[in-house]
Amino acid sequence: MVEAVSNSRLTGGCRCGAVRYETDRPVHAAVCHCEDCRRSSGAPMVGWMGVEAGGFRITKGEPRVWSSNGQAHRHFCATCGTGLSYVNETLIPGIVDVQIATLDDPTMVAPDIQVQVAERLPWSTHIHALPMFDRYPD
Repeated sequence: MVEAVSNSRLTGGCRCGAVRYETDRPVHAAVCHCEDCRRSSGAPMVGWMGVEAGGFRITKGEPRVWSSNGQAHRHFCATCGTGLSYVNETLIPGIVDVQIATLDDPTMVAPDIQVQVAERLPWSTHIHALPMFDRYPD
């Protein structure tokens, strides 16, 4: 459950708890299919919520920062490796993209668009048609 914070701010952090944050509500939310997100996360797509930079604050720990090109900066926990946020002042000035799944309650924010679909994995377009199981099948 989302921790109660003033002005209905959202809270979250990494898997091990070494890095925590609080943030204002997002100005947008999206699922990104780009190759950079895939390679950085090890997942076929990543859910992001864009928040105004002034409304995002690290409340515990210090994330590690990595950049492949000097413009895009990915922030992650150096202990457990959880990806937390993305900053690119050239592409999205004044915005911090936060990985939705790192929220204490990721059901609080739902993506409303998909971006970089030109780079999505071909099989992901029909993933909804695959058989579904609540847990591993017998």
